[in-house]
Amino acid sequence: MDLSNASALVTGGAGGFGSATARRLAQKGARVVIADVHADRGEALAKDIGNGSVFVKTDIMSEDSIAEAVAAAVALAPLRAAVVVHGGPPAPGATGPQRTVNREGKRLPLSQFAHTVNVYLNSAFAVTSIAAEAMAQNEPLASNQRGVVINTASIAGYEGQPGQAAYSAAKGGIIGMTLTVARDLAPLGIRAMAIAPGTFLTFAYSSRMTDEQAQAHWGPMVPNPRRMGDPDEYGILAAHIVENDFLNGTTIRLDGAQRF
Repeated sequence: MDLSNASALVTGGAGGFGSATARRLAQKGARVVIADVHADRGEALAKDIGNGSVFVKTDIMSEDSIAEAVAAAVALAPLRAAVVVHGGPPAPGATGPQRTVNREGKRLPLSQFAHTVNVYLNSAFAVTSIAAEAMAQNEPLASNQRGVVINTASIAGYEGQPGQAAYSAAKGGIIGMTLTVARDLAPLGIRAMAIAPGTFLTFAYSSRMTDEQAQAHWGPMVPNPRRMGDPDEYGILAAHIVENDFLNGTTIRLDGAQRF
């Protein structure tokens, strides 16, 4: 898909995966809407990548806020690509791993489980549906395509670790809905894909330890290359998915052959 004279939306656009993806899509010609809650990082990124890109403060837990970000993209140019890479706030009262029953014998409250699913799955569907609704109004390109939505799953959606029941359920939901959404949107010429990253050196790790400490701890768990992933490797794959019209309805693992 050609992104010249087009806009792209990246939710979580000021984060590690998001900023790398925003840069790659801008290089392909898109005017990128960086949708995030982190205004300082988002505004600086929009200024840095240029090409008419903008930051829009976005609460992914609010359909109205998501719709405003989509409208901002449509105002720039026809929305052709939406990449969903956001996280979200922790559940109120949550501390540490969310084990179904912890070592003290206390169960995970349903409210915390539901919150995680809302952050990582329900909000992703909201972005997908709102963006696709806007894409459906586009004039089709010569390839008869109107747009593409890329969601972010995780290898935890296939084999989660202790304490990841809610997160694995949410990411497994992304994997599960991808083919069905692609089939739903096929008559409109809109594709749906997902990427399932493994262990990447993003802000989630660098905020807790140095890059060197993170690589020393997590890097040896990746078979080859024996290191954590670079967020730009996610951005490269996302940009390729946008360009390659025959990629549709599947989830691509991006994990260096990592299996737990």
